[in-house]
Amino acid sequence: MKYGFVFPESNVTKAIEFAQVAEKKGWDGFFVWESFYGVDAWITLTAIACKTEKIRLGTLISPISRMRPWKVASELVTLDTISKGRITLSVALGAIDTGFAEFGEEIDRKVRAELLDESLEIITRLWQGKFTFTGKHYQIQESAFFTRHPPPIPVQQPRIPIWVVAAWPRVKSMQRALKYDGILPAIMNKKGKFEQVTPENIREIKHYTAEKHTSKHKFDIIVEGTTSSQNRSEAKDKVRAYEEAGGTWWIESMWGQDSLDPVLERLQQGPPK
Repeated sequence: MKYGFVFPESNVTKAIEFAQVAEKKGWDGFFVWESFYGVDAWITLTAIACKTEKIRLGTLISPISRMRPWKVASELVTLDTISKGRITLSVALGAIDTGFAEFGEEIDRKVRAELLDESLEIITRLWQGKFTFTGKHYQIQESAFFTRHPPPIPVQQPRIPIWVVAAWPRVKSMQRALKYDGILPAIMNKKGKFEQVTPENIREIKHYTAEKHTSKHKFDIIVEGTTSSQNRSEAKDKVRAYEEAGGTWWIESMWGQDSLDPVLERLQQGPPK
């Protein structure tokens, strides 16, 4: 099990400071969130990459249905170079109550899913040096410009890892995640409502992905949650249950805090190994 920490605020200077603390205290990853307007996630991560040496960095999450996929691909390959191969991209449809309608972005779930699928294909093709694509929403034609000025390839091969939010046990959603490198599971019950992820859910997902994931490369199962800052034994036991079920990453997520003080306190305590 590896241990990450997601920074819950839009404060670039504090994010840099907290990421340095995370690396010092033994966390394996540090993640930031995307917003429509405000602190830019990728500029923040670039600054963090220049101030750290080994901790993995990424977004949690990037709703790329509202982004230009070639811009995302460019930002990632640049940051992968700067960080010497420490970047992970996490993607999802995104929550429409974060500004989709207000900023004139697509709100239809089916269309956003189509945009997400096409965007991921374009991003991975560009990293492979393939500059053509024909889809429903995007079309890219060959250009002599890239022959004269070939873009860099990612440090990480065969690609920068991509984690995908997927609804378990929805087959179509799971199929999207299985094309890539990891799943951030959202548990959907028979009534279409989302529920808390349990170790039993992770065990089922582990079994399913072991059967369906055909790539030779590792497939991560990421669990997001909180552990006790008062009882280390309790925190370790909680995470151990998910690890034994098949989870490979635990992401400590302290959303909704009134201040950053308890976040820093938890960060300084280190991961519940």
